[in-house]
Amino acid sequence: MRLRCSRYLIFVMVALLSAAGWTRSNDAQNQSPAAAADNGKIPITTKSDEAKKQFLLGRDLFDRGLVQDAIPHFEKAIVLDPDFASAELARANSAVRDPKGVFEHLNKAVGLASKVSEGERLLILATEAEVKGDPAKWKDYLEKLVAAYPNDERAQNELANFYFATQQYPLAIDFSKKTIALAPNFAPAYDVLGYSYREQGDYGQAESAFKKYTELIPDSPDPYDAYAELLLKMGKFEESIVQYRKALAIDPKFESSRFGISADEMYLGKPAAGHAALREMAARAENESDLRAAYFGMAVLDCDAGKFDLALKAVSKMYDLSVERKDPTAIALVLQLRGWIMVEMGDYDGARRKFDGSLHSIESSNLPQQVKDNWILTHHYDLGGLAIARKDYAAARTHAAELRPGAGGRKDLPPLDLQHGHELTGRIALGEKDYTTAIAELQQANLQDPRNLYWLGLAYQGKGDTTKAQEFFAKAAGVNSLPSINYAFIRAKAKKMVQNKKSS
Repeated sequence: MRLRCSRYLIFVMVALLSAAGWTRSNDAQNQSPAAAADNGKIPITTKSDEAKKQFLLGRDLFDRGLVQDAIPHFEKAIVLDPDFASAELARANSAVRDPKGVFEHLNKAVGLASKVSEGERLLILATEAEVKGDPAKWKDYLEKLVAAYPNDERAQNELANFYFATQQYPLAIDFSKKTIALAPNFAPAYDVLGYSYREQGDYGQAESAFKKYTELIPDSPDPYDAYAELLLKMGKFEESIVQYRKALAIDPKFESSRFGISADEMYLGKPAAGHAALREMAARAENESDLRAAYFGMAVLDCDAGKFDLALKAVSKMYDLSVERKDPTAIALVLQLRGWIMVEMGDYDGARRKFDGSLHSIESSNLPQQVKDNWILTHHYDLGGLAIARKDYAAARTHAAELRPGAGGRKDLPPLDLQHGHELTGRIALGEKDYTTAIAELQQANLQDPRNLYWLGLAYQGKGDTTKAQEFFAKAAGVNSLPSINYAFIRAKAKKMVQNKKSS
């Protein structure tokens, strides 16, 4: 999947934005003639024609899913014009699995935002809001962008991406269709459209979108990878592997397809084959992000098999990479991952040390205070979950209270943190056998997280509604996602609940 990474699409993403400021100036004298609008499209501001040529070559490759091939062109554009804000933004977007690289380039784009066209400025500020976890500003900037450039398919597609990232799939579909109406051959729109239909469970429409995506860029591995992920979701694991192999035949370096194959093999009951795919991915990795992903996949497969000690060994390799890079966010994420694995192991004191270390990594860094404040919320979520595991519901309530609007002096909270608050409250109620409250709260949690589906099954079971319980257990067991740590924690349990019902 090539949809741009955000805080809402992966288990956690925190901004690494420096204090680089920007001025909301859009004076004509700050723009070169190259920034003039072209038929209602977002302008491109650069003082170098050759830099613009390299940028457009990179953008075309990026649109076709050839992200690694696009990067050298964006970097050449930046060398040719060090003030090329759009090239810096494109370089940031093409490094989404490398948090430090993302934000280094985004910082530069933010610092140049006062020197570019209004359209470019809005794109930069929207991306800044995205990684800061501020969906209200993110949406506001994109709506202004679409209003200013209603005939630009890229503007429409950005808004479609926003709605996908924030799980508003009908709107994502709507804006994808608007994008396609403007530019029927704009391939990225079919990527968003296909994934949006998939998340709604409309696999037929998703398949049609991905087939059109493939038709438009048959020489790219990305459409085959996207279709393979749909087949994975549908439980057609062997067919999925065939499509992943097609992607790798086009580009043997398209490591995300090996990552997908590891999931297919795991779900086929062949974890050894899944590990083999990930070992090959690690051996072939040409960048840190692919190597980190391979280790993460290994940890997931081991957790899925209940081999938590082995999982921690894979996570330790991720930690070493993060320390070597001196990346406080990556360190925090890995320590958090370690903590949750330790919770599953019953090592609660060890988990607490990892969660505290995760927060310390952020608080002792030079990250902006907003980032640190957001991580404090994450820490409350972590400690709340730990307290529930310990059955210390009083302590869990204290942490859950911090994830409610108005708590801790905050008038509003990012949607993910609000969902986390409902999750903790629902789990507390579940532990105390208040099943009605548990159901009401968990229904407002993040239902893209398989654990919440499983806990809803337990709540309905406790209430005596076996039909609904089995519905949610089946949903939890059949998520069939790419390697996911949260899914690994509950997949076997959910499958057992479904099998027990069938045998009774």
